[in-house]
Amino acid sequence: MATKFTFSLPLRISYQCPQCRTHSARSIRNASMPRPFSTASSTRAIAAPAIDFSSTDKVPPPNMQNARVVPASPSYFSGRPDFTDNLLSLQALLRKYQTLPTVAPGQAPRVAWRTVSQYRLLVGEPVRASKYHQIIEVLKRLNQIHPAVMPPDLHAAMQIYKRDLNPYAVVKRPAIIDADGRACGIGRRKSSSAKVYLVPGEGEVLVNGKSINHVFGRVHDRESALWPLKATNRVDKYNVWALVSGGGTTGQAEALTLGTAKALMVHEPDLKPALRRAGCVTRDPRRVERKKPGKLKARKMPAWVKR
Repeated sequence: MATKFTFSLPLRISYQCPQCRTHSARSIRNASMPRPFSTASSTRAIAAPAIDFSSTDKVPPPNMQNARVVPASPSYFSGRPDFTDNLLSLQALLRKYQTLPTVAPGQAPRVAWRTVSQYRLLVGEPVRASKYHQIIEVLKRLNQIHPAVMPPDLHAAMQIYKRDLNPYAVVKRPAIIDADGRACGIGRRKSSSAKVYLVPGEGEVLVNGKSINHVFGRVHDRESALWPLKATNRVDKYNVWALVSGGGTTGQAEALTLGTAKALMVHEPDLKPALRRAGCVTRDPRRVERKKPGKLKARKMPAWVKR
């Protein structure tokens, strides 16, 4: 069989088979051009010999000038390395000792943890309160481990976040009822504060010496101020005399809610579970986010804004 070759270009060879009359073409590289490197070949080129890490303590590894220094901290390149390291170490301890026996939630040892301002002085970083709350949550879970089986390393790690005081020596001053039968309760909400005096009576309410209808024009604010009495069916059994200051009407009404609930628990301590279910015992910490420069309202906080 004879094959006819036709050279059309220096780098391209075309040939035609006389029997099957088919054409095929393929490109070839110039001999002077470098050949591409292929890993599929059996004779694979080795860029560098393998490093034996087991002998690095005796003989220094080759190409020491090209070695990369690995940071000791996993959060070396983060903005707050100390806080992140503390959180990661506590979480690692929690994963390690989470199977240890724990005590009941109400029987855990009482501990006075560091405040957020004290923790900022400890690490030297402007850590937010919400971030520090993550550490406190992990510490509370670790504190529930039974003291008889608590490992020494865990005890030493938790000791860093404890304050130097005896939490059992701090006793809350008990609220009393004075000679006139009045119980006092103080409540706060946003920038408003209220001092409430509660005395047994027929249901009269005075706020800053005025009727509650003159102070609060909205029905919702009037109901919020007297919600502890309504939730426990005590509206017609006590008289309320309150002094409010600061903030707006909504903040003052919700400050009255907390102050009235505290004064009511002085008269009847057994009402605390009912008041807690009604949401009258705990102060609401929410506040309106401050306005940003160049914006009419509080939008999403840019990265450069500091609180």
